[in-house]
Amino acid sequence: MAFYYSRRKLKVREEEESGELNVVPYLDILMNLIIFMLLSITGLASFGILNVSAPAYGPPSAGMTQESASDEPKLTLSVLISRKGHFVSSENAILGEAGAPTVPTKSDGDFDYAALNAWMVKIKSEFPKETKVIVGADADIPYDALIQTMDAIREEQGAQRRLLFPDVTLAGT
Repeated sequence: MAFYYSRRKLKVREEEESGELNVVPYLDILMNLIIFMLLSITGLASFGILNVSAPAYGPPSAGMTQESASDEPKLTLSVLISRKGHFVSSENAILGEAGAPTVPTKSDGDFDYAALNAWMVKIKSEFPKETKVIVGADADIPYDALIQTMDAIREEQGAQRRLLFPDVTLAGT
């Protein structure tokens, strides 16, 4: 008896084609999500931005030398926040009693932003062209107190809502 190989067994079996994974639709969805997130973040970030400048280091610029040449009295207004209250001072004087805050905290320990705003209105009436103020805070002051202080300094509270000192510079502690 002769032994014959079956053609079926001699033929090398080809592996089944499993097809490649098509990642193009996945990448399309991913790119759309990335673009959507970037656009939504930039849109939402503008709601939380405060216009605050950092302190400048180095020699004074040409613009600053022209300001100092004018005959008007110079006001370098600064507001420091501590647990005792707000200390308001200028280049020439400290407002309030020496060692005591200009605007002390209320009896319940909260800051008195209305009294601080009244001080800023009073100072603005004496220096109407001044727009700059330096704000500093102790390390244990909450961020909300810093923001509310800047709000009280920037514009007059009440019905009139005029700008007082919109150019805020944060001081390093």
